Amino acid sequence: MALYVIGDLHLSFGVPDKSMDMFGSVWKDHEDKIRRNWLRSVKEEDTVVIAGDFSWGRKLDECAPDFDFIRGLPGRKIFLRGNHDMFWDAKHTQRLNDQFRGEFFFLQNNFAAYRDYALVGTKGYCYEGLDSFDHFLKIRSRELKRLRLSFDAAASAGFGKFIMLLHYPPTTIGEQSSPFTEMAEHFGAEQVIYAHCHGKARFDDSFRGRVNGIEYRLASGDFLNFRPLKVLD
Repeated sequence: MALYVIGDLHLSFGVPDKSMDMFGSVWKDHEDKIRRNWLRSVKEEDTVVIAGDFSWGRKLDECAPDFDFIRGLPGRKIFLRGNHDMFWDAKHTQRLNDQFRGEFFFLQNNFAAYRDYALVGTKGYCYEGLDSFDHFLKIRSRELKRLRLSFDAAASAGFGKFIMLLHYPPTTIGEQSSPFTEMAEHFGAEQVIYAHCHGKARFDDSFRGRVNGIEYRLASGDFLNFRPLKVLD
């Protein structure tokens, strides 16, 4: 029973005009790579966290073929919200969990158990120069509250071992710490796993490796060549 993470699948079976082929050869037929690598790695008893940007669909009906694709792959599937997952209203995560009960779990303001670990997480946010700094601080504050809810729910349930998951990297480029890394250290998370960073120029946007006792790992689909990252055996 292993734990895997992969982000940024950017599936578009329901909106075929959103092909990723224009973003480089690594994205050519990337859906086939996802299926092939997933089947080679993941067994039915394993757990896979999809760390955001699962689908280009803006509404659930546009995402339906993408959910069907994931449904046909082995393993327990947990979804984390990404910046492009427009079908997912964070205020109504429980509605998604009710609708897909027994098939998928949506991680937002809650936690998922994996053996004696709690999987905690939120979308996160970092400054990319795409909005005002005040707006960045507002969104980051909201995401920090959601992450704290996730940690607190897990701790209240008796968990003391944590894997922290984000879609955005935990730090802005050049930062040596952030409120996200500080929260990970406060709760003693063993690993922080994130996605969102695309292309060789972006793979080093944030921490990778061991920092202050925590292992930071990047799980963007193109960074992994669409091979799910094994986090725990």
